[in-house]
Amino acid sequence: MRRTISALASLVLIAGLAACGDSGSDDAASSDPNAVLKVGASPVPHAEILEYVRDTLAADAGLNLEIVQFADYIQPNVALKDGQIDANYFQTVPYLAEQSAAAGYDFVNVGGVHLEPMGVYSQKVDDIATLPEGGTIAIPNDASNGGRALKLLADNGLITLKDTGETSPTSNDITDNPKDFKIVEVEAAQLPRSLEDVDAAVINGNYAISADLNPAKDALVLESATDNPNVNILVTRNGMQDDPRIQSLIKLLQGDKVKAFIEEKYQGAVIPAS
Repeated sequence: MRRTISALASLVLIAGLAACGDSGSDDAASSDPNAVLKVGASPVPHAEILEYVRDTLAADAGLNLEIVQFADYIQPNVALKDGQIDANYFQTVPYLAEQSAAAGYDFVNVGGVHLEPMGVYSQKVDDIATLPEGGTIAIPNDASNGGRALKLLADNGLITLKDTGETSPTSNDITDNPKDFKIVEVEAAQLPRSLEDVDAAVINGNYAISADLNPAKDALVLESATDNPNVNILVTRNGMQDDPRIQSLIKLLQGDKVKAFIEEKYQGAVIPAS
């Protein structure tokens, strides 16, 4: 009986040690420079830029890159937190700050890659000054992009906003609305479709491009790229930022070849980060 109990105890100890080893297997894999790096991205332009890296640059850098596409702005961060992906590339610095505060994400901004100027689009008018009194303007329904849209409207004299400091303004912060515009909030990915139903919509660059809109040509007005804080960034979980695969990827994304690819492919609709 004693020998049996001793043997069982030894098996339990071995199993426990094996389990401890398994619990660290993900971390071990993440430090392996040959392991697959899974990166979540919006289809356009983020996934297209990553595809260029994967197909043209990754092999020479020893990077095994897998791209996972997401259609919205919520799931890429959920997937990163849950460990389904190792990094994501879709969001801006203000959006990361907003989502981290709301959901408690412990993420790290690895570096900026590009800027997509937000624009005002319309199927009803060709000049922003001719938007009708009482007209409807759609903006994104998340705080950072909604605030960004309101600032663009304010910068072009359509509304006046009170100073909210570093906090994103909301429709409640409109202090003057001379033409009595109705501001409606729509999920960002649906804004291009809303153009049939509204007088104008303020659309993120990636969704505009996906809808065959050219921000540089089709927008009534565009955000200025000068001192614009809304650079799109590569993000990972805290603790993975020094992973050699992450460092290899950000080096490629910020390199001259990717900058040239962005400039040639998007012709001003997407701007490399300086």
